[in-house]
Amino acid sequence: MRAARRRVTAALAAVAALMAAAPGPAPGRGGAEVLRRDTEAVHTAGAVGAAAVLDTPSGTVTSRAGQADLRTGAPMRADAHYRAGSTVKTFVATVALQLVGEGRLSLDDTVDRWLPGVVSGHGNDGRRITVRQLLQHTSGLRGYTSVREVFPAGYSARGYYENRFRHYTAEELVDGATRYPPNSTPGAAYRYSNTNYVVVGMIVERVTGHPWRAEVRDRIIRPLKLTGTTLPGDRPYLPAPYAHGYHTYAEDGRRVDTTIFNSTAADASGDLVTTPHDINRFFTTLLTGRLLRPAEFAEMRRTVPIPDEPGRGAGLGLETTPLSCGGFYWHHGGNALGYSSENGVTTDGRRAVTVSTNSFDEADTARQERADKAVKALIDRALCQ
Repeated sequence: MRAARRRVTAALAAVAALMAAAPGPAPGRGGAEVLRRDTEAVHTAGAVGAAAVLDTPSGTVTSRAGQADLRTGAPMRADAHYRAGSTVKTFVATVALQLVGEGRLSLDDTVDRWLPGVVSGHGNDGRRITVRQLLQHTSGLRGYTSVREVFPAGYSARGYYENRFRHYTAEELVDGATRYPPNSTPGAAYRYSNTNYVVVGMIVERVTGHPWRAEVRDRIIRPLKLTGTTLPGDRPYLPAPYAHGYHTYAEDGRRVDTTIFNSTAADASGDLVTTPHDINRFFTTLLTGRLLRPAEFAEMRRTVPIPDEPGRGAGLGLETTPLSCGGFYWHHGGNALGYSSENGVTTDGRRAVTVSTNSFDEADTARQERADKAVKALIDRALCQ
């Protein structure tokens, strides 16, 4: 959920070098073996546990490595529930664009059109920020997770233990961000901010009269039969089977089991519990044009460059990353306390892969970078076969 944009440029360089040296295998048993080795490489690089699910026209391949629970030694499972964090942004963006297709919302509507006065003060002005800018992270709004007093669980073990059952309102999160000046003027620059999607969730509720979680559930989760996916809100415990999450804090180097957490702290920017199977199903359905009308689907895929990450782009709730074999893939990964996950779908929707890990290390950044690179190498190889 935290808005750290993690060292993608270096990871892409490493992926390109790796793939040049080792071309992808043919489908079948060889492909399954490579997925197994690549998943093991994620664990060896530093992840406590890793699971991967690859869907292709030839079928589904799963792999796992490491532990789901360090206390018991239970192995990681490919069907384990985990906190997917910011991946929920794609779900929320899809609902917002469905409302646009229904004529109930416009991408050019301002925040104040629906939430008068909610985004204001200290240079923040909801009269100048549009729905499109929120969805594409060009609003300039500061991320509330960067404000320690708003999100103390993200900064120390003590902050986690004192706030893991804390209930947040969306208004509280937005107010915490707008206590400070914006990062830029609306529309001037891309800058990832969780605050954007909290505001989008509030707009969805104002337009429909229903909480954003209800709209995501009724429009996406239930119709697609995503039986492993929930939007838990105040429910701090994960459904079985699940992977424990382990977060290492930079402040004291302490690794903490952060599995139990009230994810109202994430709201529409990151409140999502799911499985790799469900994420593949959702993204494949979305990227084959079955959730949005053509006009809104085209708007979702209209990208702006992501600064300092050559070749990467940001659409409306979607991102692109180049493939070493040519072209690019669509995705939206996510972080939560103790969890990190990435996914990817080819542009034709024929291959989809999701990788979940149940640890995040802010104390040893080199270790986390190695794990991130291994995840991206796995995705690139899986999609280039």
